[in-house]
Amino acid sequence: MKIKDVELRWLGHAGFLINAHGKTIYIDPYNIKDGLPPADIVFLTHSHSDHCSLADMGKIIREGTMIVAPADCQSTITKFDVPIKMEIIEPEQELELGDIKIYALPSYNIDKHFHPKDEGWIGYLIKLGGVIVYHAGDTDVIPEMQKLTGYKQQDKEFIALLPVGGRYTMTAEEAAEAAKIIKPTLAIPIHWGSIIGSEADAKEFVELCEEEGIKAEVLKKE
Repeated sequence: MKIKDVELRWLGHAGFLINAHGKTIYIDPYNIKDGLPPADIVFLTHSHSDHCSLADMGKIIREGTMIVAPADCQSTITKFDVPIKMEIIEPEQELELGDIKIYALPSYNIDKHFHPKDEGWIGYLIKLGGVIVYHAGDTDVIPEMQKLTGYKQQDKEFIALLPVGGRYTMTAEEAAEAAKIIKPTLAIPIHWGSIIGSEADAKEFVELCEEEGIKAEVLKKE
């Protein structure tokens, strides 16, 4: 998918590949195919193995790759023999990597125990010039999402990547509620089709969003 000068590709589950500003950016690569381009930057939302996968990062890192992650991902990241760069990030922290600006939002469960708030896990708001991408991480509908309401600006595209698989994250209905709060230009369902969640969940999310006048789309796995 091309949005202005940003290319967005869904790699399955919660994984994405973004090409922007001459950079190759990955978010939570998991069960990715071989032969993908080497990473300039890898963003990890939390330490669970389907988001912080040593094997999958091993397919894309190169010397000098920057990995941005919460503190408890360090034990995995430091296993690489390839000399990489590492930036530890906490909720509410901002970070600039050249032309790319990042803001870390908390990502946690409200009524489940899988992703406690005190773990300090995150979602990413990635500002890429005229395109802003929000990857929610593994989360429920949380009060901090209210902060994102103003990001749908006239001259910017605001893309929200929201988990819909249920059990560990939001259901399709809950994710649609999150989209109503966030008001993105485009909402894309993630965290389905692998460990948990089905295409039916993704399609239900799209239908619920469109009922509220929110554009949504199911991406094909690459």
